[in-house]
Amino acid sequence: QVQLVESGGGLVQPGGSLRLSCAASGSISSIYDMGWYHQTPGKQRELVAAITSRGSTNYADSVKGRFTISRDNAKNTVYLQMNSLKPADTAVYYCKANVQLILMIRRDDYWGQGTQVTVSS
Repeated sequence: QVQLVESGGGLVQPGGSLRLSCAASGSISSIYDMGWYHQTPGKQRELVAAITSRGSTNYADSVKGRFTISRDNAKNTVYLQMNSLKPADTAVYYCKANVQLILMIRRDDYWGQGTQVTVSS
């Protein structure tokens, strides 16, 4: 079983910054792609940023130039540095990791349980 524990969310004023962290634990052999998604009430969960095991990144157009995704493979952790935050960034942020378990061949997606980010004056 894999757990993804998120931290770093909170309330911040427009123009401020937050750094989200997501640490994976369990009987993990390898972690492949990791990413951050956000979701607001009544809307689908949307990709914010993704990073491959090789370090290739992709961002939603709305966050390009403001957010940076990174990972620390030794700690099984993915980060999202969020700068120049806007009220439109307000959402619950979920991390996702594609994980191969020890003694398993298949790879499965696992989700964190979300952390609230609120950008407001």
